Amino acid sequence: MKRIVFLGLLTACTFALNAQKFAMVDMEYIMKNIPAFETANEQLNQVSKKWQSEVETKLEEVQALYKNYQTELVFMSEDMKAKREEEIIAKEKAAQELKRSYFGTEGELYKKRESLMKPIQDEIFTAIQELSKEKSLDLIFDKNSAMSVIFSSPKLDISDEVLQKLGYSK
Repeated sequence: MKRIVFLGLLTACTFALNAQKFAMVDMEYIMKNIPAFETANEQLNQVSKKWQSEVETKLEEVQALYKNYQTELVFMSEDMKAKREEEIIAKEKAAQELKRSYFGTEGELYKKRESLMKPIQDEIFTAIQELSKEKSLDLIFDKNSAMSVIFSSPKLDISDEVLQKLGYSK
């Protein structure tokens, strides 16, 4: 009896899976073929390098202050030592705060990336949604996600169709 129920359940699941339609997209491929994405990425790289340079300059200043402090340490009174140490610590905290304000989880780089990339991602998502409705697709996977895809048929890949929908045909 258990065997019959198990076989019936297995058969029902097989038919249910066959009824669903799947497709794959390669988001990395799609993004590389959209000029606005490449432009936005380049802007982000330039801004990131500029901000990284600013942070490194501040940290180098702290290092220079510390080296000077170490060489002059023997000639300083306890009061002067304390003032210099406070100055060095304050500058180091300021440098770390600058770094956090630029590169932290809610920092300027995150906000800049969000403002530049979100419209492009929304446009891609809308095109994928439209294609899924047109083709009656139940699921669309990204080939490059953390999902383990051992093999996918090229006929399931609708990346080029997404690009055509966005107006970037090859």
